[in-house]
Amino acid sequence: MTTLAGTLTLSDDLTISRMGYGAMQLAGPGVFGPPRDRDEAIAVLREAVDLGVTHIDTSDFYGPAVTNELIREALHPYPEGLHIATKVGARRGNDGSWIHSSDPADLVAQVHENLDHLRLDVLDIVYLRLETLTPNDGFIDKSLAEPFGALAELRSQGLIRHLALSGASEAHLTEAQGIAPVVAIQNFYNIVKRDDDAMVERTARENIAYAAFFPLGGFTPLQSDALNKVAARLGASAQQVALAWLLQRSATTVLIPGTSSRVHLRENVRAAELHLPADALRELDAIAAQ
Repeated sequence: MTTLAGTLTLSDDLTISRMGYGAMQLAGPGVFGPPRDRDEAIAVLREAVDLGVTHIDTSDFYGPAVTNELIREALHPYPEGLHIATKVGARRGNDGSWIHSSDPADLVAQVHENLDHLRLDVLDIVYLRLETLTPNDGFIDKSLAEPFGALAELRSQGLIRHLALSGASEAHLTEAQGIAPVVAIQNFYNIVKRDDDAMVERTARENIAYAAFFPLGGFTPLQSDALNKVAARLGASAQQVALAWLLQRSATTVLIPGTSSRVHLRENVRAAELHLPADALRELDAIAAQ
């Protein structure tokens, strides 16, 4: 079902479905602890692959370790062509708090934990999760040379195939590219939240995947009368229209919507079949200016 969204080739050994799946919601409330329904979580992962998804986004700090262990249980040995992207750069407190952690020694430990919990010898894509103020407040202007350099060294050792950045400014991307190739950026972006337009355009020019996180608004679901009206006219859900808009936003935009429900998974994946006509795009493009 993902064929209409197509695939994106980022290197000779990395082609991913543009419609991916984000595993964050498989963990418990607050992305902490075990899932509410373990059997359903396993079923969601297996059905995502059955539907043609070849790009799964995860991290060992989801849970922590919960989503990676679920992925391993559901999908190992992994099907040929399936690519798992993970993130390092954070830890979880005993209370579920998110703790920035980009010390090079700890990044090495985090990479090995991801390898162990996913039962892999090499990680396809590793994002360095950068410290940000909040998704809404923007980026911290701080050099990433030391932490990204540590990951580049692991890449040279063969433990990582490709490197990526999460929560990154254009200056961060430029600095990282001076150290090692960057295949993907993962930033907060959706039909309402457009602050990262320049990065979307740049990644398209440079054939870098742009994975929009919170494509449906995240913990604050998207609310827009214009979105609802377009969806009603097209006979689709507002969520499907928002995802389809992202797919048509640029040729290198990839989606990683998350869900812990097979019903919602199928609805999300069907967005790959939805083509937005020019008049709908004009209405949707105007939402951010409202």
